[in-house]
Amino acid sequence: MKIDSLTLYHLRMPLVAPFETSFGREVDRECVIIAIQSDLLTGYGECVATRDPGYNYETAITAWHIIKDFIAPQILGKDIRDAVDFQRRVAGIRGHHLAKAGVEMALWDLTGKRTGKSLRDLLGGKRERVSVGVSVGLQESPEALARTVTGYVEGGYARVKIKIKPGRDVGDASAVRKAFPNLRLQVDANSAYSLESSKALKPLDDLNLLLIEQPLHEDDIWDHHKLQEQFRTPICLDESIETPRHARYALEMKACRIINIKAGRVSGLSQAVEIHDYCSARNVPVWCGGMLETGIGRASNLALASLPGFTLPGDISASDRYYKRDITRERFTLNKDSTIDVPRGIGLGVTIDEEALGSFTLTRLKLKP
Repeated sequence: MKIDSLTLYHLRMPLVAPFETSFGREVDRECVIIAIQSDLLTGYGECVATRDPGYNYETAITAWHIIKDFIAPQILGKDIRDAVDFQRRVAGIRGHHLAKAGVEMALWDLTGKRTGKSLRDLLGGKRERVSVGVSVGLQESPEALARTVTGYVEGGYARVKIKIKPGRDVGDASAVRKAFPNLRLQVDANSAYSLESSKALKPLDDLNLLLIEQPLHEDDIWDHHKLQEQFRTPICLDESIETPRHARYALEMKACRIINIKAGRVSGLSQAVEIHDYCSARNVPVWCGGMLETGIGRASNLALASLPGFTLPGDISASDRYYKRDITRERFTLNKDSTIDVPRGIGLGVTIDEEALGSFTLTRLKLKP
């Protein structure tokens, strides 16, 4: 398909409530939306880089720069066959996985619209509904956290993930476990600990957690191996897994027993599927992580999580968890069994609310060959 133009939208959207992790507090979320035009069809993608370089080094501004000045010239006016062809063309751009993933998502949406197929079917997904959970940021106290979790459990979420950091870990998790003895509960440190300071997490082994996510720094795969040896609870890697190669390193080192797959973090859906397939062949559970996505990214995550190897609930909460108003006309809602339906329309299966998109847009730029 020949790429006629690429349009960038830098968005800032207010969150329903502040979201705090070990690397900061968000009140508004920034992202970059990519629209790619080919033969009067438009495919949409979402780059999940936000305002600050907390989750990784990319930001909305750096992603804008990389897409405009380096990725766009590789595809504008050219015939892009598929995601593999796209990845080959941008292979010379080192890193900047979130930027690449946003553009690749738009190409998948465009491919679906050209072929009349849903993203789920293009990826080889099987499920019509995906099991999901909710991610809860740091609260002012363990008691406040337990109250917040209560609201989500009463709202229908059967799996809860809480954010932790040094000084706000065992006490917080214990408060939630005491309130909900049988809840599927997991914790996420977002790389907040060192091998030495992580010793404070050992009491988590007695709380019957699903997993402990990314306790050490993103480049500490070997140290995660050492840490996993000390814990009965499975260690799950997130930030450490940037490519399929990193997934292989982690499993060969026995650095984790579970992997969180985020298409944005690994350069795109094609790479996410490759990691899924590698893990599935080795009976390693995977689940789909979230980055506070709009309806565009949420639809993509649901399609990805419909693949058979995603056996644990993903961080793909209902739309109203984060936004009162979204940029898609479709709103994703939680079913009674803590699932969300996978879109079945062509491409991503969502339509853009142009008025909402315009109201949240800070800057817009259209690029042509």
